[in-house]
Amino acid sequence: MGRPVGASPDRRAGACRRRTSSGNRLCGGSERTESGLNIDLQDAPASAPASSPALEGLAQQARHELALFDYPPREWVPPRFRDGDQVLDVVIVGGGQNGVAAAAGLQQARVPNVLMLDENPEGREGPWVTYARMITLRTIKTLPGPALKVPALAFQSWYEAQHGAAAWDALVRIPKQMWMAYLGWLRRTLSIPTLSEARLELIEPAEGLLRLTVRTHAGTRQFLTRKVVLATGSTGAGGRNIPAFVEQKLPRDRWAHSAEAIDFRALAGKDVAVLGAGASAFDNAATALEAGAARVDLYMRRAALPEMNSARFMEFEGLYRHFADMDNLTRWRFMRKIFASPMPPPPDTFLRATAFPNFHLHFASAWDDVGLRADGRIELSTPSGTYPADFAILGTGFAADLSRRGELAAVLPHVALWGDRFAPPPGEASPAIGRFPFLGPGFELTERAPGVCPELTGIHMFNGAALPSMGPIGLGINGMAHGTERLVRGITRDFYLQDAERFCAEFLAYDVPEARLVPAPSAMPSPSPT
Repeated sequence: MGRPVGASPDRRAGACRRRTSSGNRLCGGSERTESGLNIDLQDAPASAPASSPALEGLAQQARHELALFDYPPREWVPPRFRDGDQVLDVVIVGGGQNGVAAAAGLQQARVPNVLMLDENPEGREGPWVTYARMITLRTIKTLPGPALKVPALAFQSWYEAQHGAAAWDALVRIPKQMWMAYLGWLRRTLSIPTLSEARLELIEPAEGLLRLTVRTHAGTRQFLTRKVVLATGSTGAGGRNIPAFVEQKLPRDRWAHSAEAIDFRALAGKDVAVLGAGASAFDNAATALEAGAARVDLYMRRAALPEMNSARFMEFEGLYRHFADMDNLTRWRFMRKIFASPMPPPPDTFLRATAFPNFHLHFASAWDDVGLRADGRIELSTPSGTYPADFAILGTGFAADLSRRGELAAVLPHVALWGDRFAPPPGEASPAIGRFPFLGPGFELTERAPGVCPELTGIHMFNGAALPSMGPIGLGINGMAHGTERLVRGITRDFYLQDAERFCAEFLAYDVPEARLVPAPSAMPSPSPT
């Protein structure tokens, strides 16, 4: 049995060791949005495999259920044109679960001209088959997710259509590849126009609209849109959190962040060092061990693993619905608690790694420095000593820093951050929270100086950047339904108010008769008695 190192003797004695454009394309060929806006789909990537008969039947049931509540049926968002070309209403950047949920919500709200962009090939949107290295989702299987209360769109319905109710009852948690397949089915069932392998490079103000520069395999295109939803996941607030000394002192082929591509097969027979104590750190450690790593050492600054997950307190209807309605001080205090309370790795994730005898935990052993030894191996300096490794994996999470989001460069000087809008009481400062954008009630960016760049309020941060402003409804499955509802309400509110005078004028001029009323024939007199 191995034991933790770098901890006090009592911690070591209690070691945890157990075994157990033209040229651009949308998915699926030529598409036309609901109001008839054409989008070029030439040379689209191959679509996903055809659904089974059971899933085709379920898709028909979903469309039937959507039709049952299709009221009012009137198309209400007036089209916009610029230089003779129709403008998109909303561009959703990111085709993962948040992007699908946002598109579904906008469809239900009858916002017609929506386009989804994703930088990955079709079928690889989001983290699930790229850098998510858990076996199953961490959430319970019954969460509504992006189904938005349409029964036939729920994951349970999708699963039972293929495997039956008994298999659903036996399922404990959702395998990540299955969740990815489900999201693809949702996207196809809802006919969401999606431009794959398209990377957003820049968002610029364009006289009341937003101009998007998008790089695709066929070249660069520009789109004009009224709104942009950045459904860009955990990196949406900035990027991967990487210690500067690692970037400066180690060759790039000797380390990787846990949220990027790693060739784990190349780590067979190697000694791997992992920095971090969260779920992703343990996931990557376990994946390396399963790939045949000779040894994996996981280093953390804490003297013990945390056992409390304070985020569990936040999982209730009132908070999901109204966190964003609280005053700034209360929201700030919630966030300080979250930021100061590290989450423990899930039990199954912990056991997956600790089942290996060649897995070792190092408590109170944050990396102080790194370098290369004369023999070419990595040397890690920690408070508990120096250690060698062949490859390093950083399970160090993500950092809020909008200057790292290149697509926001043109508007960044005008974006209000929490540090611009709120001064915490003495003793309650948090530079980390202060770096997050201060969002409006519909996930929209707000201006640092009102009136200077009003177009930036058309950018909605439906991603990790929303946490201090909106609470836990902008990232993850738990609060997704509530976040989608708030996002869609914010977008449609803006659209309606921008055309309120037009609607009023149309109403005042409305003269369509409900029906032509013709008096009934006079009643015939009763016959005289004989």
